[in-house]
Amino acid sequence: MIAVGLGLRREHYPFLLENRPRVAGWFEAISENYMDSEGRPMAVLEHVRRDFPVALHGVSLSIGAVEPPSMLYLQRLRNLTQRIDPFLVSDHFSWGRARAEYLHDLLPLPFCEESIACVSRNLDIVQEYLGRSIALENVSSYLTYTSSTLSEWEFISEVVRRSGCRLLLDVNNIYVNAKNHGFSAKTFIESIPNESVAEIHIAGHSDRGTHLFDTHSTAVCDDVWNLLRCAVARMPRVPVLLERDEDIPSFPELEQELERAQTECREAIEQDSILEVTKT
Repeated sequence: MIAVGLGLRREHYPFLLENRPRVAGWFEAISENYMDSEGRPMAVLEHVRRDFPVALHGVSLSIGAVEPPSMLYLQRLRNLTQRIDPFLVSDHFSWGRARAEYLHDLLPLPFCEESIACVSRNLDIVQEYLGRSIALENVSSYLTYTSSTLSEWEFISEVVRRSGCRLLLDVNNIYVNAKNHGFSAKTFIESIPNESVAEIHIAGHSDRGTHLFDTHSTAVCDDVWNLLRCAVARMPRVPVLLERDEDIPSFPELEQELERAQTECREAIEQDSILEVTKT
């Protein structure tokens, strides 16, 4: 059965220090929240790590920036990975740094050869320094570039091929982008190399009328659940994570949504197995 996990958030620290989760089988921590930390956040992370697998998910690598990755940042990330021993380290297909300025956003990349070369070059530096491959997440976006010559999935697939990195597949972001930019979410999932996917994210978004906005502030919608089933049928052993970053419910409430994730994954795998038997 696929392991379903939950993003580790400070609102749930008291619960986790006093209770053992009933459904969550692993946790994902935001890397920057625990770098250089010797206080309560690190104490909670180490408490969780004693009983559960942990993944580290960063938001500041800026892998698509023209400049090489910050060596100070990589040193802090390596120190954290050595301390926590995560089963996966990830960040995003994005940029957010220009010279000495950090923009505090996950800005999308142009999907072109120049960008592929830049990201692949930076990944070589990161993966060599960390001594491990990392995963990158497809990001939600609200604009496109006139310089793009490839689809998002073609771009991602080529970066994976050249660099040896893994893919963190966020099905909510696929859904948001498909609606915002007018492509098929199912085509995206069917076109990426399945073997490269190391983790799947699900989350909620907000409908702003003119576009969908990736807020992580609501429950997962039915269309995203359906897209998860499509992904899981193709990647039946990849761990799934539920994210919630705003309007965060209690931990027991989120575990009810995790139970649905378990059900959706199990039924997708069972249905796919039935179809395979029928074909033979």
